[in-house]
Amino acid sequence: MIEKINLNNILFLDIETVPEAEDYNALDEEMKNLWDHKTQYQRKDEYTPEDFYDRAGIWAEFGKIVCISVGYFTIKGDIRNFRVTSFFGEEKKILHDFNNLLNNHFNQPQHVLCGHNAKEFDIPFLARRMIINNIAIPNKLNLFGKKPWEIPHLDTLELWKFGDYKHFTSLKLMCKILGIPSPKGDIDGSQVGHVFYVEKDIDRIVTYCEKDTIAVAQIFLRLRREDLLIEDEIIHV
Repeated sequence: MIEKINLNNILFLDIETVPEAEDYNALDEEMKNLWDHKTQYQRKDEYTPEDFYDRAGIWAEFGKIVCISVGYFTIKGDIRNFRVTSFFGEEKKILHDFNNLLNNHFNQPQHVLCGHNAKEFDIPFLARRMIINNIAIPNKLNLFGKKPWEIPHLDTLELWKFGDYKHFTSLKLMCKILGIPSPKGDIDGSQVGHVFYVEKDIDRIVTYCEKDTIAVAQIFLRLRREDLLIEDEIIHV
């Protein structure tokens, strides 16, 4: 039962990703061919490989991480706070810093990660990008060979499915139906690449990512039938 999990032991997270290159023409010929083949089924005849490249950020082989936002509860007596921080900038440093956080502060058996669709997207993406960047995978992400039910991490999407594995509910929709203020600001996931490469506004991306992390924590509280966080309880560090 999720009500029995100590909130202090959960690291809530969200990642933002973009295509590894600014546009399709920046790829070498081999990567272009690999991209063409990888996306052939999804594209069908509707899009050219070049037109489809703005979606490259959803694949770890063709995308990269530009921001990781994390949040965690500190509860002492009747005082509850939720601290939020972000890693952003050059991908290898982002991954190193996140790796250090896990190894130094969230490395015990009772510690778990929690995200929305994190088991299908965020966690595998993080692990794959660490391998690509030649970074040792921390124990919390080293899930080689584990079956789905052997993975201890929490996923608000999975919790909402109640065993219905065909069902997908977006973070925004869950917030709406559960009465949680929408985390979405002035951009959405499909615009992150444009904001990163064209507008070069990483601060907007960080704000967007942190709002999603807070929303995941709010959903988790709601699923436990606990009071939602109020603004004064959220601390950006």
